[in-house]
Amino acid sequence: MELNNVKELAPTVTPRTPATTPGTPTTPPETSATPPETSATASEAPATPLPAAGAAATTDVLIVGAGPTGLTLAIDLARRGVPALLVEKADRLFPGSRGKGIQPRTLELLDDLGLADAALRAGRDYPRMRDWVGPDGTERGREWDMIERARPTEQEPYANALLLGQARFQELLYAHLKSLGGDVAFSAEVTAVVQDADGVTASLADGRTVRARYLVAGDGGRSDIRRALGIAMEGESVDPKPMLVADLTVTDDAVVDDLNWHVWTRSSDGGAVLCPLPGEPNLFQLIAQYSDENAVPDTSDAGVRRLVAARTAVTGEQITEVHWASDFRPRAALADRYREGRIFLAGDAAHIHSPAGGQGLNTSVQDAYNLAWKLAQVLRRGAPDTLLDTYEQERRPIAADVLGMSTRLHRTAILGENSQRGSEVRQLGLGYRGGPLSTGRAGALEAGDRAPDGRLPDGGRIFDLLRGPHFTLLAFDTPAPALAGDLVRVHELGAYEAYGRGLFLVRPDGYVGWAGEDATGLDDYLASIGAAERP
Repeated sequence: MELNNVKELAPTVTPRTPATTPGTPTTPPETSATPPETSATASEAPATPLPAAGAAATTDVLIVGAGPTGLTLAIDLARRGVPALLVEKADRLFPGSRGKGIQPRTLELLDDLGLADAALRAGRDYPRMRDWVGPDGTERGREWDMIERARPTEQEPYANALLLGQARFQELLYAHLKSLGGDVAFSAEVTAVVQDADGVTASLADGRTVRARYLVAGDGGRSDIRRALGIAMEGESVDPKPMLVADLTVTDDAVVDDLNWHVWTRSSDGGAVLCPLPGEPNLFQLIAQYSDENAVPDTSDAGVRRLVAARTAVTGEQITEVHWASDFRPRAALADRYREGRIFLAGDAAHIHSPAGGQGLNTSVQDAYNLAWKLAQVLRRGAPDTLLDTYEQERRPIAADVLGMSTRLHRTAILGENSQRGSEVRQLGLGYRGGPLSTGRAGALEAGDRAPDGRLPDGGRIFDLLRGPHFTLLAFDTPAPALAGDLVRVHELGAYEAYGRGLFLVRPDGYVGWAGEDATGLDDYLASIGAAERP
């Protein structure tokens, strides 16, 4: 449905990679990431450089870990003009594809950051599954869809998950961060953190120190910072049988192609699947599970080749390169808390998922998306520090629900039951109804709901109005109040059934924070989050 009468009222792991020089930024590989759009960019803050050995650096936010979580957080802070330093103890970005599914809600996040088009060009639709049968596993069996496919709608323009390996996804994020003036300090390991009432002091392995007003730990499931803080990680084993994951390249004459996600189940030692990864010819992700709970996966190049040859129709000689390999046992776990004073946990440091359903990476980057605007409001707009408490209050229940869902999907697959992924994995239905920052309702929406997209008469979209680090007040068939400044942009719009009649204040992360039939209570809400500006 098209909107009418639009009026804008306000101004608009086993890596096989060489080393780099310690403590220095590394130029990312060439990517198709586009420069940030004007509407998505505020006063960008340059990256905080690491000091010389033995010296100290100061910054507003120290981010530990340059995975998808840390990179997303650094991008969002950079476009808000918040000085930040992103450090990574490895000498380069993680080279493998632990995750490979970008869910529709994450694509909406990337749309806001100006990265959706680059991601869509780099990725592809998920292929259909293909069984390989017969004595030697070379006969083609049935095809089926593991992921239920949906059609895009005006309200949900990104309907299906995008297949994009984590390594390639991180390259896109890194290139975008560089375009905003940010960077990553590699070979910079945080060995100790001490906090006081005013900030956090982090010590690095080489003797340098960093003083920050806040620290965000995105340093993975084995987070050293979480352990140092004594924050428990409660959870359970999802499956006692070990798994091996690897990225590998095969020759042109290998039986596998990029048209299917290839499955072998004939070996008594366990099954194996090869999923084509976009970005390079003949690149596949291997996932193999062992029948023996006591098995120890061999992640060496030779070990990966032997496993593939034993369980699939691809020979060891047809593997030209093993890019990385890792072993793990599927586990679900959730940190007891996400905040300790001025230190926050995000991503895998806060929650660990089964790979089933492709939820871990997506939940992680959305942690960063939720936290970034709140840090900016406190650091640049004078919002109370208690606003940062809402990060855990909103994101931890989401992680708990997603963990339950991914665990159920994993165990369903083990039992051989129908494990097709439906709408629940797309994360479009997740929201913050009843949360600490959700006030009121109007029309078809309640505060905490995801803000739907829609077409505008000029050919644009509602997402075009939302894109950027600002708040957006959408007035549907309702008079809009006058607001000063550029933090809240106001648009008067005609009737649209996805919203209904009323006023809807959309947060920078795309959720309705406040809703009402008129402006009563809006000023108080804006003041509570540091966004009150009146003429």
